[in-house]
Amino acid sequence: MIKFVIQAMDYGHKLCSSGVGDYQGGRRKSMFNWFKRKNKAAREPEETVQSEETPREEFETVLREEASEADREAPAETFEAAENDFGSTADREGEIPGTAEEDAPEGFREEPPEDEADGPEGEDGEDAPVQEKRRFFKKLRERLHKTREKLANRVDRLVLGKKVIDTDMLDELEEVLITSDLGVRTTQLLLQRVTDKIRRQELKDPQKLREALREEIRTILEVPADPWDLAAHHPCVVMVIGVNGVGKTTTIGKLSHQWKQEGRKVMLVAGDTFRAAAVEQLALWGERADVPVVRQKSGSDPSAVVFDAIDAAVSRDMDVVLIDTAGRMHTKVNLMEELKKVHRVVTRKMPDAPHEVLLVLDASTGQNALSQATLFKEGIGITGLILTKLDGTAKGGIVVAICDELKVPVRFIGIGEGIEDLRPFDPEEFTRALL
Repeated sequence: MIKFVIQAMDYGHKLCSSGVGDYQGGRRKSMFNWFKRKNKAAREPEETVQSEETPREEFETVLREEASEADREAPAETFEAAENDFGSTADREGEIPGTAEEDAPEGFREEPPEDEADGPEGEDGEDAPVQEKRRFFKKLRERLHKTREKLANRVDRLVLGKKVIDTDMLDELEEVLITSDLGVRTTQLLLQRVTDKIRRQELKDPQKLREALREEIRTILEVPADPWDLAAHHPCVVMVIGVNGVGKTTTIGKLSHQWKQEGRKVMLVAGDTFRAAAVEQLALWGERADVPVVRQKSGSDPSAVVFDAIDAAVSRDMDVVLIDTAGRMHTKVNLMEELKKVHRVVTRKMPDAPHEVLLVLDASTGQNALSQATLFKEGIGITGLILTKLDGTAKGGIVVAICDELKVPVRFIGIGEGIEDLRPFDPEEFTRALL
């Protein structure tokens, strides 16, 4: 008896070490049945005790007899797979299995994003501008999320579940537009055009009200103006104006970088000689964009700096001259007169210059930006607008009010601090991102 117990323990140890000992489910019972048979065989005198090392095939045969019909029909490889339930041979030998992505079938492997699938230019180099435009629109929509939540989301909630466009809905729409910084005049214009469409039976479904507003806003933003063409003049003198803190110097640095990348010869003029470190700030942008900067010491006459810069630009055969000016409060008459003096000096050197006068506005100031634009247009005249900091404000609707009241085109918009975040203004793209 002791000999049999020792034999059974030794055999069980061999089963566990070889990975065959699968004790799951009903096979645990089969294992005990096998030991019972061995015990019975040992007690019968006419039968001899089996050899010390029982063959593995005998144990598999016993399992097949005790298994279900499905297991009985299973091939011998099934028992080989049972061994792997507790760890494969590679695992026992310390091998590291392949990653899930390597082992996955080819059709189930995760594909890279569409923008990165074919590199920066896609499958064809001609598709690069399309992909760039798609990426910029996605970024523009993300950066305008505050304004969109204030305008588009409220319009959606207004028409939700409504069957007809009635007077109450138009009254609530008026409140939404005014509080989104579109202004009273622009709001009245939009409501009038929507009411005309309702009267002509062109607009009946409230769910299409947002689409109608989008179309009317796009029409307002498409201000008739001469096309932006820097090559029309040589050199093209661009004067950048605005109040303190709107980002004039930073905008000039970004413009110089973009135009330099286009192959143009750009010169910067440090006309802001009043603000502390303004000259040094523009000089740093000049180094970053690799463009020359004409400057004098702080406190110099800005008109003298501009006068010398025009001569230098002509002699060096420059394509574009960007003039930075000191921040002027639009309510201070004497400061506005100083700015007019700079404008007169440029005109004296070049009769048709400055060719572009760009007013930089901080979109986060809302209706105050509209009053700034009005006074600058009356005092010095502006040919285009640059709206900055649209990514951090919910008052982006002021763009529509400015274009409606002043009839001045928006040339560029800033949607971030990156050097590539200053982009040419596209009315249709902006409207889709806004509403």
